[in-house]
Amino acid sequence: MATQYGNYGPGYGHPGAGGVGERPHRVPTALREPFSGRHWRELLYVLLGFPVSVVLFVLTVTMLSTGVGLTLTFLGIPVLAAGLAMCRGFGALERARARALLGLEIADPEPVRVQNRNRNRSRGGRGGAMAWMGAVLRSGTSWRHALFALVQFPWVVFSFSVTLTVWLLGWTMLTYPLWFWVFPLYGGQGGVQLYGDAQHQVYLDNPFEITVTALVGLLVTMATPWIVRALTTVDRLLVHGLLGPSRLASRVVELESDRGVVVDTAAADLRRIERDLHDGAQARLVALAMDLGLAKEKLREDPRAAAEMVDSAHGEVKTALQELRDLARGIHPAVLTDRGLDAALSSVASRCTVPVRVEVDLVDRPTPAIEGIAYFTVSELLQNVSKHSRARSASVDVWRAEDRLMLQVTDDGVGGADASGGSGLAGLAGRLDAVDGILVVDSPAGGPTTVTAELPWRESRG
Repeated sequence: MATQYGNYGPGYGHPGAGGVGERPHRVPTALREPFSGRHWRELLYVLLGFPVSVVLFVLTVTMLSTGVGLTLTFLGIPVLAAGLAMCRGFGALERARARALLGLEIADPEPVRVQNRNRNRSRGGRGGAMAWMGAVLRSGTSWRHALFALVQFPWVVFSFSVTLTVWLLGWTMLTYPLWFWVFPLYGGQGGVQLYGDAQHQVYLDNPFEITVTALVGLLVTMATPWIVRALTTVDRLLVHGLLGPSRLASRVVELESDRGVVVDTAAADLRRIERDLHDGAQARLVALAMDLGLAKEKLREDPRAAAEMVDSAHGEVKTALQELRDLARGIHPAVLTDRGLDAALSSVASRCTVPVRVEVDLVDRPTPAIEGIAYFTVSELLQNVSKHSRARSASVDVWRAEDRLMLQVTDDGVGGADASGGSGLAGLAGRLDAVDGILVVDSPAGGPTTVTAELPWRESRG
């Protein structure tokens, strides 16, 4: 799942996003669009797409039909592989055109992965060539590129014909008064011949007809950008769906990234636990052992001093036990395992520096992993409330919405919580994202601050 940072309204702190700093245009949008750069780029995309699509379609059909026809011989496999490789090359060209002219942000698909089982053979030898051809033929991305070449051609012919017809018709009718002025006479009559033969000729030669023609041309010209934009929307879908990375590949990349986050988080937690043990309980236990050793030596010589040292050691034992309890609570609190989120979050809220209202509306318990992530998410958010918010009160709400576990922490503090990279909220968002969770921060300057977290609901089997 994607992680969202912030939930501000349109134009919040951004002059170019429809806010206060944006200067309104005096010319209406309908009149500006035929001359806008976006319209001309989309128009160029459609017009250039026709020759490119024709070449791609002809080559693809030729290569694939030849390769299929030669499948009974050895030549069929190289021809098919070469055809698919050619389609991938044209796919790269189409992605570049879509980025440059349509502004379509699309990632390159996964490359052909050659599995050369015989490492002793040179990659350029027979084994390398056969492995490459097999990888190309097995690649779903290659076949999606070939499907794009076949599907795009009829659509490009249609969109090219519609676009060129509408664009020429609009501008021709709009500039009709100019043509009337340049060619005032035609066939011995005033005006330009619209249709008809020698016996039945119709001319647009009076002011009313000329004006109506120009107005109709203006309407068609104003509508052309929206027609072209609607046509290129289909091109965007085709390029994104057939020439981009597959959903499976994108999901694999996402899971690999999430696995890295989980590994880094686990390593950081282990380092924190080691540091807490080394600097806290372990140091106290070492000092305790030394004190007890000294008390043992003085037990016969000075029993009173030995008793005082034992009493001091007893206090050190209590302190060490409390630190160990706190450390265990930081790893996984016993109250969470025994009594669930309601009691565990109430315990966390009781240690917050501001009054916190806790409301947990759950009939069933999620899995221990999701329950633990929810607990530590609320714990960290309440720590932020205590340290940074300067709030007078806060609230924690937990509920289930279909297959999602929802957490919401709200405070009436000063706001301005920053979820940019490097902050605690960014790290928390990364942890949630590793389990397909979402973090949404709404914290305008002056408050209030509302942080909403979503986690996948997984039913506990215990």
